[in-house]
Amino acid sequence: MREEENRTGGSALKLERAVLVGVDLGRSGQGWSGQGRPGSSRGSRAGVAGARLAAVRPEADLGSPDEVLAPADAARADESLNLTGGGLRSGLAPLSGPSTGPAGLDAEESLAEFRELVASAGGVVVAELMQRRPRPDPATLIGSGKVEEIAGVAASTEADLVLFDCDLSPTQLRNLEAALPCRVLDRTQLILDIFARHARTSEGQLQVELAQLEYMLPRLTGKGKAMSQLGGGIGTRGPGETRLETDRRRIQARIDHLKSELEGVRRVRKQQRQRREAVPVPTVALVGYTNAGKSTLFNRLTGAEVLASSRMFATLDPKLRAIELPSRRKVLLSDTVGFIRNLPHTLVTSFRATLEEVAQAEVLLHVRDAASSYGEEQKSQVEKVLGELDSLGKPRIEVLNKIDLLVGHEREGLLARGQSGAAGEVAVSAQTGEGMEALLLAIDRALHTDPLIEAELRVPQQEGGVLAAIEAGMVVHSREYEGNLVRLTVSGPASLVGRLRKYRVRGE
Repeated sequence: MREEENRTGGSALKLERAVLVGVDLGRSGQGWSGQGRPGSSRGSRAGVAGARLAAVRPEADLGSPDEVLAPADAARADESLNLTGGGLRSGLAPLSGPSTGPAGLDAEESLAEFRELVASAGGVVVAELMQRRPRPDPATLIGSGKVEEIAGVAASTEADLVLFDCDLSPTQLRNLEAALPCRVLDRTQLILDIFARHARTSEGQLQVELAQLEYMLPRLTGKGKAMSQLGGGIGTRGPGETRLETDRRRIQARIDHLKSELEGVRRVRKQQRQRREAVPVPTVALVGYTNAGKSTLFNRLTGAEVLASSRMFATLDPKLRAIELPSRRKVLLSDTVGFIRNLPHTLVTSFRATLEEVAQAEVLLHVRDAASSYGEEQKSQVEKVLGELDSLGKPRIEVLNKIDLLVGHEREGLLARGQSGAAGEVAVSAQTGEGMEALLLAIDRALHTDPLIEAELRVPQQEGGVLAAIEAGMVVHSREYEGNLVRLTVSGPASLVGRLRKYRVRGE
C-alpha cells in the first residue's frame, strides 16, 4: 500500500492505522458509566455498517436491536463493497433500538464524533467495531470474546493502534495492551494527543504536559524484571527503589514543577487583566463545542487571521482583540479552547489559567452549530464545563452559527427568532457574515459595565480635541450651532460622558 503522509508542524508523519471500538453500555437502562444516566429521547439511527450490509443483502432484517453483524458477514460485506485501504471496515453492529452512548448521543453519533477526533490526531480508520453490554467487564471493559475479535481485526488490517471511544481504567488498559498486538489508547489519551499537537505557545505546552503527566501517573505499569532493578551507590542499599517507583517520583516532581510554572502564568495574566481593568473595557468571551465555528466568528468580528480549521481543537491558545460596537463602545473579544463531551477533568484543571478569561468575561457568546443534529447534547456539555468554571450564571448570548448550511425555511425561522431576541438567541453565519449586525447589537444590550447614557453637551468650536473624542466614542443624535458653540445630543459610555461633564447643559 502506498505510504500516506500528513504534514504537521513542517514535518512529514506517517498516518497511523487505527481500529475504532465503540462501547454501548446503555442497553439495560444504565448510562455510560453504569450509574443510571438517563437515555436519550431522540430516535436512534441505523448504523453505517447496517446500512452497508442492507445494500449487499436487501432482504436482511435489521430491525432487531439484538442483531449483531457476524465477522463472516462483515468480511463478505467488505469484499462486496471493496472497502480497502483507509476506508471503514464493516465490523460495526447495526445500531437500532434504544441504544444510547455517552451524554445522550446514540452509539453511531458518538462513534462519528470519535472518527473526527482520530482525523484531527492524524490517524486513518481501517476498521470499526461495536460492543454492547449491560454492564462493563472489570478486567477488559468489553469481555474476553470481543478482545479476541479485536485482536484478529487489528492483525488482519495491520493496525498501529486500537482506540476506545470511552475511558479505560488502569487495569483495563494494562490487560488490553497485553492481549492486543498493537498499542491501545482510550478517549482521554487521544484528546491529550490532539492538544499536544496543536499547542504552540510555551503556556499551552506547559498545560498539555501537565494534563498528560497527571493522566499517566496512575497508569504506570511494570514489565517483569525490567521494573524491579534497584538503585546503586552509597545510601541506596537495603530494599532499594524499583524503577517503577523511581518513575513515579520523577513524574510527581515534574508535575509539581509544572504547577509552579503555571502559577506564574496565572500571576502574569492577573497583572495583565488588572492593567486592562484600569481602563473600563469589558471582555466578551467566545465559548462553545469544538468545531462550532468560534475561530471563524472571531475572525469575522475582529478582522484577525487566526487559524480557523474544521479539525477539532485547532485553537488552544487564547486570542484577544478589540472590537467596536454600534454604540461606539470598545470591548475585548476573547477566543478560547473548545469543549467536548466528557472533556477530561485533567484538561479543565490544567487549562484553568487559559480558561480564566472565560471566568473574568462580562458576557459569554455561546457559539453553537445550528446545523448539528445533536446540538442540545453539545449545549449541555458546554454548560457542564461552564459550571466547573463557576461561569454558568454569567450573561450569555446563544449564537446559532452555520445557518448557511440550513435549508431556506429553517434558516428563515432562526433569523426571525434572533431578530425578536427570543431566549437571547442570535442566528448568524460566520462564513458569509449574515447576522453580524444583530449579534453586535445583542452584545451592546447585554453589557452592564460602563452603561450607555444620553446627554446634551455644549462645546466651543475651538475645542477640536473634545469634539473629536465625542465623534470617536459616542453616537451623535443631533447637532446644532449656536454662535461659537456646538450643541450636541449624544449617547455614550458613562465613563466618557463623566469626563466631559463640564460641557453638559445645565440640568443634565
